[in-house]
Amino acid sequence: MRLLDTATLQLKEFFGDATPPYAILSHTWEEDEVSLQALATARHNVPELAGHTKIRKCCEIAASDGFQYVWIDTCCIDKTNSTELSEAINSMYRWYEEAVVCYAYLADVYPTDEIIRFRERQSSANQFKTSKWFTRGWTLQELLAPSTVVFFNKTWEDIGSKRSLNELISDVTKIPLVALLKFDRTKHTIAQIMSWASNRRTTRVEDIAYSLLGLFGVHMPMIYGEGRNAFARLQREILKESTDQSIFAWAPSHTGEWEQYRGPFATSPAEFAVCGGVTHYHNPSHSEYSLTNKGLRIELPVLALSSSVL
Repeated sequence: MRLLDTATLQLKEFFGDATPPYAILSHTWEEDEVSLQALATARHNVPELAGHTKIRKCCEIAASDGFQYVWIDTCCIDKTNSTELSEAINSMYRWYEEAVVCYAYLADVYPTDEIIRFRERQSSANQFKTSKWFTRGWTLQELLAPSTVVFFNKTWEDIGSKRSLNELISDVTKIPLVALLKFDRTKHTIAQIMSWASNRRTTRVEDIAYSLLGLFGVHMPMIYGEGRNAFARLQREILKESTDQSIFAWAPSHTGEWEQYRGPFATSPAEFAVCGGVTHYHNPSHSEYSLTNKGLRIELPVLALSSSVL
């Protein structure tokens, strides 16, 4: 992985155990972000862009916290290289998980008295609760993977951590406190994890699937242009690793879709919106699944229901 030197703003590449301790940035993309190719130019003869200011401020805070290196997605990935981009997306959850601290920059939260009172009056923090950061697909893993997340407002003031603001964040995201503070995918059903992404959006339709890879511990190649098929591929990859039947607990987003043949898979996390309360049912007789050229092969029990239930 490439890391940015917080003192020189130079990029350096590390591999495996040779990777030093680092901080990592979580943010929503705005105009004038600085790419890897533009970083050298931005350091010299070009008027400072908003994206460069973000990089510089992040490096200053990381350096003050004792970090020589920081990882920032805008400039630490060569997005013109499709192979590198695919590897980075498949590694991103691990990179956030292994970071010593994650700085979550909320560009739409302004410095007001309300923000200063976060720790004493969490219920009044409306700016925080409505931040765009909580609506983006990529930031879900960036919230759950790191053990420590520190939030900053538009002027880079510390407004609290994932731990100190846990009840407020849980209320905004509908993520249980136990998952928020120490995420373990084995403790939650597929449907429940999908529900946490149900109200989140990505700029490219494929990214809603790619942004969830790490949360389910699966890997797959990036195929931009495949559209919603990316989410179907994600579910197929999950089925290779799990016998959790909650993956089939989705419901169509629109009433009319009940009348259409849809196959076994949801079209997006939005169809898991009502699955936040779906928990594990431990049944040792759960059979294996297999995907064939004709569809999904699975054994399920048939339950008798009284007419009053129908």
